[in-house]
Amino acid sequence: MNRKNIPLLLMLTAGAVTCIITYIKKYPVNTQLIALFAVLVVFYVLGSVLVWTLDYFERQNEEKRAEEGEVIEKDSENPEQEAVQEQE
Repeated sequence: MNRKNIPLLLMLTAGAVTCIITYIKKYPVNTQLIALFAVLVVFYVLGSVLVWTLDYFERQNEEKRAEEGEVIEKDSENPEQEAVQEQE
């Protein structure tokens, strides 16, 4: 999945909801803009933290898979060598 768009989508969705709610409640335009700006900044930061966290977990999973692959390769090499040594 393309994670680089997560902060943008989260931010724009929250901004749209904020615009609709402030318009329905008839907030003054200055208050609407301040609320919109604050929501956009907060949700962009939250989205960036979410992407960083997902990437961090993905890196950990890849490292674990790589380590398991090395262990499997080493284990598969050892029985062959032991079998050859036993035959001699």
